[in-house]
Amino acid sequence: MQRLTRLDGVRGLLAVYVMIGHGEPFIAWPSWWQPVHHFFSHGLAAVDLFFALSGLVIAQSLSRFPRVGLFLQARARRLLPVYLLVMAGAVLIIALGSPLPFMPWLAGHQAASMLWATSMPRPLTLHLLAHLTLTHGLIPDGALPFAYVTLLGPAWSLSTEWQFYVAAALVVACLGDARRHLPQLAWVLIVLALMGEIYDLAASPYWRFSRAFLPNQAGYFALGVASARLLVDRNQAARRHYLLILLLVLLLAAARLQADKILPPLLWTLLLASEYAPDAPILRPLGQILNSRLAQRLGAISYPLYLVNEPIQRLMALLICRLVAPGPAAFALLWAPASIAATFLVASLLHRHVEFRFLRRRPQGAVVTI
Repeated sequence: MQRLTRLDGVRGLLAVYVMIGHGEPFIAWPSWWQPVHHFFSHGLAAVDLFFALSGLVIAQSLSRFPRVGLFLQARARRLLPVYLLVMAGAVLIIALGSPLPFMPWLAGHQAASMLWATSMPRPLTLHLLAHLTLTHGLIPDGALPFAYVTLLGPAWSLSTEWQFYVAAALVVACLGDARRHLPQLAWVLIVLALMGEIYDLAASPYWRFSRAFLPNQAGYFALGVASARLLVDRNQAARRHYLLILLLVLLLAAARLQADKILPPLLWTLLLASEYAPDAPILRPLGQILNSRLAQRLGAISYPLYLVNEPIQRLMALLICRLVAPGPAAFALLWAPASIAATFLVASLLHRHVEFRFLRRRPQGAVVTI
């Protein structure tokens, strides 16, 4: 399979969407802004699309490594260097204090208080250990409350991603050739999703898991795996398999009674169609947007952009509030452009000097880097 450039553009646009969604709750918008606020309030749906994209990429990548250990090594090289640097910075920024007491216009604003912690979590050692090992998505809610978002909010999805990598590696280790067993991997993920639904219904609140637990997101990964088969085989069996997985994922989403869980599988199918049939007249404008230089550049820095936007936004708010003590209007005028510029600058530096350097180093025996 050739590189899916349109989906690189999707990755970049999703990262920008998440960045805007993380920032706009901290601005006192006028009443006419409410429709725009609603549009940017579906950050979790955007992450669901990231999971589908990851399922496709990993399904494509597994067969390129002769041993699953090399695959996991490559994924660690892909995730950890940028993640550990950003997490260290996020912890230091939390230690500087919370900007929320300087922003009275946010009093009682639930989304703002959920995005920015007011203090260090306790016990800090356990939260740090969970984040450093990317196991914070495996901890029940009652055992360590809010562990999945305490130090670096966007990192909850990295724990889910790592669980998926390990699960996919185990399936391939048991079945053999990943290329021939993509349908089985997709079905394993669907079974995990069903088990997650049953567990949530049966378990007490103390033992329930957060959204970072793989079974709670496995359907979207399954959709990505089925997409990889569709793009490679392009036959009737692959199309039927994809449509069946899509139907099951939609049914799982409907079972949760959450409308924004139904949208990602449908939107993903539209984006996938732009790769599957790029010359279709109705899809050509979408392909042009996703292949544009801007979208491709955003796709290149999407991973550090996704991770770093929240701590940078918090730091800029703290600096502005302590130095200027602005009102809500002045804060918006100062903070929005400053935080956007700083986020893009830091993400670009991380991509060039950290992410890109590590991606260039191939594990011995790997066919390509990923």
